[in-house]
Amino acid sequence: MLALLHTSPVHVPVFDALRDRDHPGLGLRHVVDEELLVRAVAEGPRAVAGAVEAALAKAVAQGAHAVLCTCSTVGTVAEECAGAVGVPVLRVDRPMAAAAAAHSSVAVLAALASTVEPTVALIRQEAGERTPRVRAHVVEGAWELFEAGDQDGYLDAVAAAVDGVRDAEVIVLAQASMAGAAARAGTAVPVLASPGPGLAAAAAAVHG
Repeated sequence: MLALLHTSPVHVPVFDALRDRDHPGLGLRHVVDEELLVRAVAEGPRAVAGAVEAALAKAVAQGAHAVLCTCSTVGTVAEECAGAVGVPVLRVDRPMAAAAAAHSSVAVLAALASTVEPTVALIRQEAGERTPRVRAHVVEGAWELFEAGDQDGYLDAVAAAVDGVRDAEVIVLAQASMAGAAARAGTAVPVLASPGPGLAAAAAAVHG
């Protein structure tokens, strides 16, 4: 069984649909803690390390063989808890970052400013000795739409930002909640989103 640690309930149907399409039979348990992101934005991701570890430990106690953290802001903290909880802990955006790191110029779009630094750092980590040019942009007003529950407005705002990107070989959508914007954009530049490849990596960890 795979546990997913979310900081928003909007992720639950997204990952259920991906599981049904790509990984039928994979057992999922969703853990939603919106307060983790609220605190991480206000106080920094390290401030929620203890709470993240507690949530992961509880998921393992309930039978999880691996945990996927779908929040990019607290993903690094979650990964670092793997040794303490005794099962693989994956951040949803690492496979996406690895794909982006193969390019020489990357545009990162985020709806929340706290996501920028962890995402850029992850891409550079995955790039190793390579030094891709990474430019990050926060989509103005998008997070306010997300918080208001306006999913269509949120995704349209992100899609408009995607279509405004120039001079990049690949575009990274830094947050899992942004994934639906890829289909709404008209750009010819490849757009990478984290849910699909992230869930595939986590499914492999469960079966491995």
